[in-house]
Amino acid sequence: MTKKKYVIVGAGGRSLYMFAKPMATELQDYVDFRGVFDTNRTRAKLLSEECGQVPVYADFHQMLAEVQPDVVVVASTDYTHHFYIIESLEAGCDVISEKPMTIDEEKTRAILEAERKSGKKVTVTFNLRFAPYFAKVKELIQSGAIGDVYHIQFEWFLDRDHGADYFRRWHAEMKNSGGLLVHKSTHHFDIINWWLASRPKQLQAFGARRVYGDQGQPKGERCMTCEYTTTCEFYKDITQDPFMDQYYVGAEHEDGYWRDRCVFDERIDIYDTMSVNLEYTSGALLNYSLVAYSPYEGWKAVINGSNGRLEVGNVHRSADMSAIEASTITHHRLDGTTELIQVSTQMGGHGGGDEKLRKAIFIGDVEDPLGQQANSLAGADSCLIGATANRSIAEGKLLQVPDLRSLCQ
Repeated sequence: MTKKKYVIVGAGGRSLYMFAKPMATELQDYVDFRGVFDTNRTRAKLLSEECGQVPVYADFHQMLAEVQPDVVVVASTDYTHHFYIIESLEAGCDVISEKPMTIDEEKTRAILEAERKSGKKVTVTFNLRFAPYFAKVKELIQSGAIGDVYHIQFEWFLDRDHGADYFRRWHAEMKNSGGLLVHKSTHHFDIINWWLASRPKQLQAFGARRVYGDQGQPKGERCMTCEYTTTCEFYKDITQDPFMDQYYVGAEHEDGYWRDRCVFDERIDIYDTMSVNLEYTSGALLNYSLVAYSPYEGWKAVINGSNGRLEVGNVHRSADMSAIEASTITHHRLDGTTELIQVSTQMGGHGGGDEKLRKAIFIGDVEDPLGQQANSLAGADSCLIGATANRSIAEGKLLQVPDLRSLCQ
């Protein structure tokens, strides 16, 4: 078989472990991995060393011109996604984009227009669709187990390690990530959109900073140089993590990026407490919440339909959701009977979703009865819920979620 030529933009942890290392090892019979580009050349070189000395490029356009790749994998910082996606499409490449596809409506429109004009394809890597537990819920809904879905209550809670980490990094500024309602919640909104097979219509949202940001606490610039290391709950020595020490502390001289900024920094303008009330075109209603400072981590949801109810959720013991064993779906029927459905979820990153997703997008030729592969429109819908929620919080009112389907025709 003829292998497609791939290049990667971005050399952070997600790029390395989700894409680059698997492309260089388990997927090498299907992938001709030809280049990596990152604005931080030190990180790009480190990734190259771990992936068989894949060529490192100092310029993105040079990489496109020299390699002429079939596919560009975009795993850079969120606010740069649109640039690399559009440039790749215009160069005649298909694109695999890490979620979120982008961070606001303007950039979403630009991506969809570029995709339509180019005739190429954007795939968004929503790995939770491939996690067996989430897929089983989709299967049950799709089979009519609870009839028409009328209402979903969905709660996601990040613990005080994983949650706090977003406030140390570039994610802490709305201009970089769109906040957690885009960067993190895009996962959750996409799952709900997928379960319902419906598109978002209108919403009202609320958001606040209750724990992180400038709350008047004693603080420093970063953990590494802080004088409150013995008294701050959120102190973290990233030099104790070999990956963090090598890829970030060891790369600071390139761009001055600190991976351990203070979680109480004045620059922080994203929310740590969020709720969204959303109506779908199907008539289904969603009550969604996200907090970033829970004592433990996981999610819970209740799905109410015309013929029954599903109660679902997991508690995680790791940020990538890999440390889960068996999970139960509780199916309540209208006749008063209850069925407990066990789903094995100890299958690697994101509840087993990462590996299954890679097989689907890099190997292909697999049946997709549940519609797990996500295109640019799915990426747009999930992003636009978060972006519209941010606007709703700022403006204090109910807003329509933009429908950009006409741009895909």
